[in-house]
Amino acid sequence: MTIWVNEQIDPSGLIYACIACCNESQAQECHESFKKNLTETQKIAGWVAQLRTVDSWDEVPVNALKLN
Repeated sequence: MTIWVNEQIDPSGLIYACIACCNESQAQECHESFKKNLTETQKIAGWVAQLRTVDSWDEVPVNALKLN
């Protein structure tokens, strides 16, 4: 099973927001929203929106909102 993990990560590497789901199109929409919601100031400071895949719910950060 592929699980899509969207993360907003601050400059120190801490996950600020995280949403995980099994639906690729939903994950892509969420990723675009995460990217769009970053301000220019945040981007310059080093904030990033990241989309990655994992194979198990055990690999999803514990603070993630998990959508089925």
